[in-house]
Amino acid sequence: MEPRLKQHYQANAAPKLRERFGITNPLRVPQIKKIVVNVGVGDAGREQKMLESVVNELATITGQKPVVNRARKSISNFSLREGMPVGVSVTLRRDRMWFFLDRLIATAIPRIRDFRGLNTRSFDGRGNYTMGVKEQIIFPEINYDRVHKIHGMDITVVTSTDKDDEAFALLREMGFPFRGEVPVQIGAGA
Repeated sequence: MEPRLKQHYQANAAPKLRERFGITNPLRVPQIKKIVVNVGVGDAGREQKMLESVVNELATITGQKPVVNRARKSISNFSLREGMPVGVSVTLRRDRMWFFLDRLIATAIPRIRDFRGLNTRSFDGRGNYTMGVKEQIIFPEINYDRVHKIHGMDITVVTSTDKDDEAFALLREMGFPFRGEVPVQIGAGA
């Protein structure tokens, strides 16, 4: 079964982007390459149960086993020792990426309390978009009764373009609910 959002991209979004930006080469059309979901777990060094809980929740949300990121250096001011777990991340590609993106746009984002639209200034200058989520319970897969601790996560959408205006147009065509105006592209690149 081909993902619904992938079909939408191929049938609707890609032709509109080609026309809007005057792209003749079909391989030059902006597309979503991968999605990276990252959760920082600073207390995990002292609380193993919390780390296991975060790993299980992220696996449930994304459908893929997460990787535990560990500290590379010891920093005494932060009570951090080399090798301690500091985060959990998942990189989604291909069909899993499309299914996750569909669930994010259609079900999770509308469940955010006091939601007024995604910030248009969260582009990094290279065509990638990062959004922060304050609570993992916006995903319907998470059972609130089994949540060990409420935590947030960062979701980064990596695109094939290096221009923020093209990436913004791509994400808007894919159904991202942005607020405000088109982001200003820093630096002239043609």
